[in-house]
Amino acid sequence: MKYVLGLDIGTSSAKVLLLSEKGEIVDSRSLTYTPNYGANGHVEQDPLVWWNATKHVIKALTDANKELAKDIVALSTSGQMHSSVFLDKNNSVIRPAILWNDTRTTAQTKEITEKAGGEAELLKNVYNRALEGFTLPKILWLKENEPENFAKVCKVVMPKDFIHFMLTGNLYTDVSDAAGTCAFDVKAAKWSEKVIKAVGLDPSIFPEAIESTGKVGKITDSVAKELGLPSGVIVAAGGADNSCAAIGTGVVSPGEAVVSIGTSGTVVAFIDKIDKPVTGDVHLFNYSFPKSYYAMGCMLSAGEAFNWFKRELFPSKSMNDLNALAEKSGAGSGGLIFLPYLSGERSPYNNPNARGVFIGLNATSSCGDMARAVMEGVAFNVKAMFDIVAEFTDVNTVYITGGGAKSKLWGQIIADVLGCEISVLNIEEGPPFGAALIAAVAAGTFASFQAAKDACLKVQSTIKPTAATAAYQKIYPVFKAAYEANKGIFDQLKALR
Repeated sequence: MKYVLGLDIGTSSAKVLLLSEKGEIVDSRSLTYTPNYGANGHVEQDPLVWWNATKHVIKALTDANKELAKDIVALSTSGQMHSSVFLDKNNSVIRPAILWNDTRTTAQTKEITEKAGGEAELLKNVYNRALEGFTLPKILWLKENEPENFAKVCKVVMPKDFIHFMLTGNLYTDVSDAAGTCAFDVKAAKWSEKVIKAVGLDPSIFPEAIESTGKVGKITDSVAKELGLPSGVIVAAGGADNSCAAIGTGVVSPGEAVVSIGTSGTVVAFIDKIDKPVTGDVHLFNYSFPKSYYAMGCMLSAGEAFNWFKRELFPSKSMNDLNALAEKSGAGSGGLIFLPYLSGERSPYNNPNARGVFIGLNATSSCGDMARAVMEGVAFNVKAMFDIVAEFTDVNTVYITGGGAKSKLWGQIIADVLGCEISVLNIEEGPPFGAALIAAVAAGTFASFQAAKDACLKVQSTIKPTAATAAYQKIYPVFKAAYEANKGIFDQLKALR
């Protein structure tokens, strides 16, 4: 029997899983690490931390499965998007990587938009707005603030690409990760020389971008020996974490979408063509499914909103307690609305000044009302993202994943707010599982992503909307109005801070 490895290089951990040709997850290993958080929104990480974590988890897995490890034929990696690894002419790391959640680059996002000819022209060329998290602003920040380091830069890659280089000695990226740089022509699937040159950079700073199932190379014999792998293991280009997560949730044909309620929240839908006006309200990226795209809305505080609620307001109550109390509250939370913008917002409102708000508190408001209002607030924002994403494709199948999806009540609220059935799958591994499927398709273990889905994924349960949908249809416009009413106040609070 043949096996593949799916690796994920996340913000706070590395994880690897072993997948059989029968679609079974045989084993997995993970290791946590902590990024370096500095002043003024700086978040960095030494790329060698990722490499050492990669070696650790793979070696731990192969040591525990020595006989099976002999039959591993391919590996692929999912990686945190946007984070920037700076390499010199010898492909050595110049300085710590600047991560996706680093917010130092506001001035550079404005600079990119202006030099590209304005927002409309930027959208025409790269299909996304310039945001602080993206890669291109980080490169300009380095150029303007650390010229001595910038002078050494020969290539800029994303975290998973650095890992693949360390495994194979070859330097590539894939189209789904390239799409998150703000320097990639998404529709043409190539680097946007127009934008790159407009901001004063040489296009050669970026590596060649290939499809996710494209082959980067083979793991070198010395590294294979060190990690307990056989000779000749293929490394496929892999993909951005959100792209891999969607692949790993079975989103492999037009009309399919997935709602993820993790720390942040996303709505991702498969699209086979971009033929609608591009406004920048949602991300449009190349997908890990060959020659396709995905539309994505991303909210910054989904599961984290509920974690904050428990941690700061009701620390003595368990998650189960809060779920039970929220269920008793009923649809509408006793007249409470919660805006879940604890860390600003990306979708559907690109507003870093937005903040969390409870509206409608009164003397009878209970813990359960507040708990349910948080769940409903996240669900309403998911609907706002879903509606914009759905402008690019007719969504007919919706999956749900992430930690928040483990709450039956929260899943039901989301189904009721969206007014559609939602499917819960048998596998919750997300990005590393998607990476494993990419490796399996690249190696020919599965003939296609549809074949991989058929072998691995099964619908475990279906959440059907209830009569609460009618109530939520009346509350949703009030939720949206609440944001608009507070938008000016958010700006005033920013000035006061």
